[in-house]
Amino acid sequence: MIYSIRGILTHIEPTFVVIDCGGVGYKCLISMNTQISLPKLNQEASLYTHMSIREDAVELFGFSTTSELSCFRLLISISKVGPKAALAILSEFTPEQLAISVASSDSKALTRASGVGLKLAQRIILELKDKIKAFDTNAESSEIISQYETPSETGNVQRAVEALAVLGYDSSEVLPILSKQNPEQSVEDLISSVLREMAAR
Repeated sequence: MIYSIRGILTHIEPTFVVIDCGGVGYKCLISMNTQISLPKLNQEASLYTHMSIREDAVELFGFSTTSELSCFRLLISISKVGPKAALAILSEFTPEQLAISVASSDSKALTRASGVGLKLAQRIILELKDKIKAFDTNAESSEIISQYETPSETGNVQRAVEALAVLGYDSSEVLPILSKQNPEQSVEDLISSVLREMAAR
């Protein structure tokens, strides 16, 4: 399994890029969000990857962040969601936006992705919600939540925790990080702060 690649970005198209590593050009299928984050041609680029091996094809998918890679793997684990649909969703949504849409059961938002109809969007939300771990209400978690002064602050933090659970993060992992953030930030900004710190570890 190839976990990541780093090399010279030699070719860019709307759906894929080619990265030259030691004289070998690796074609990586990508989302629009990953493409936006890439450097210019002939500069060094690095992608986290997922390799798909089927009877008729071997494909390498590339992602600019581990969060996007994790979202892709979650999406393709859902019945009737293939790599093409997963990339379409991640072209329309960042991992933070996807997590918020799932946590808030906003199936209509997911239909903005190319090829995703309402029934598939509802299936995605249902199956991803099944993966959400129960919100941790132990004493430590309650103590951290209770430090916020207003219901809106508490609500933003709790929604961030629930959305991060969609991405596979337990409340015991994320609450210590959230406790250091400004609770007046939007839910998406709170999620972004957690993902940046988790990725830096």
